Amino acid sequence: MMRGWQGSMLAAMFALAAPAWAQAPIQIVPPAAQTPPPKSLKPVHRPPPAKTAKPAAERPGSPVPAKPKPQPSAGKSIALPYTAPGSGAAEPDLAYAAYDGGKYLTAFAEATRRVNDKGDPKAMTLLGELYANGFGVAKDDQKAVAWYSLAVDRGDREAMFELAMLRLAGRGGPRDRDAAAPLLERSAQLGHVAASYNLALLYLEGQQFDRDFAKAAELLRGAADAGNPDAQYALATLYKEGRGVPKDLGETARLLGTAARAGNLDAEVEYAIALFNGTGIAKDEAGAVGWFRRAARQGSPIAQNRLARILAAGRGAPADPVEATKWHLIAKAAGESDPWLDSFVGNLKPAEREAGEKAAKPWLASLPPRT
Repeated sequence: MMRGWQGSMLAAMFALAAPAWAQAPIQIVPPAAQTPPPKSLKPVHRPPPAKTAKPAAERPGSPVPAKPKPQPSAGKSIALPYTAPGSGAAEPDLAYAAYDGGKYLTAFAEATRRVNDKGDPKAMTLLGELYANGFGVAKDDQKAVAWYSLAVDRGDREAMFELAMLRLAGRGGPRDRDAAAPLLERSAQLGHVAASYNLALLYLEGQQFDRDFAKAAELLRGAADAGNPDAQYALATLYKEGRGVPKDLGETARLLGTAARAGNLDAEVEYAIALFNGTGIAKDEAGAVGWFRRAARQGSPIAQNRLARILAAGRGAPADPVEATKWHLIAKAAGESDPWLDSFVGNLKPAEREAGEKAAKPWLASLPPRT
């Protein structure tokens, strides 16, 4: 839904710098100048509907159901679990089924019915989600906040998380990290994985809470064990530096590999470096090349630079000066300069250099302008 709160927390909270690397022909995969720390708060939402196309009745312009009447706050929690159709539960949740199918107006109408008939907090959360995204209804952050708040009063952990993210982003009201922090804490205590990850970053930052690497590691471990690749990568950085946990390069490599296989781009790069250098894992230069290629194709300048060096030297893959030139030029355009590769390309035969430049052109044309 939102990427939210791109703060300056990382440099101050997490000084994981390693000595700056010196470019040299024999240093095919130089260590990064700084170990990438965990990223800022990034919610993990329900997967988008498999089908984006909507039936005619669901397209914009169709009548919008009547506005639901907000329910007064109840003294006790009436949170109901999500029940998927066909699960054998007493009543399938037709509202979420419609949402997952991209039928947002149907979801809105069914959620409205469940709110009015049952005071269902899960339906309130869904209404907040629809308003926050503008799915089937006009986007309205204030209405999203109102519905999430009603669901929070009834103990819904998803609403707690979503409302925290709105507060952090300053949507539906002023940006308010002090209000977001306890919402994340409550949601995490109820088992919300993304809330645990984001709460861990607050403990690393040390503003809303005293900085506590051990507490952050505990929260990240729970989210990592639940399959969150961002948490797996963040926990790997703690094991790499021995912050909040004993230093363990083997565990670092294991977590990086798990996160990389789940598609975390930073983890793909770091896992490739670990494989190439044999750090915490058996050395596998050929395997590292595969990960570098994967990350390079996804736009990682670091991976593009390391791949160019590998292809220039023929380590883990056959030497390929044309491909090395291509990836070097792409990485350099994205800000990853490399004097040694500049010299390498400059000493190539004109035909090889021109072929590499030609291969790089489609990539360079697609790069956003640097600011």
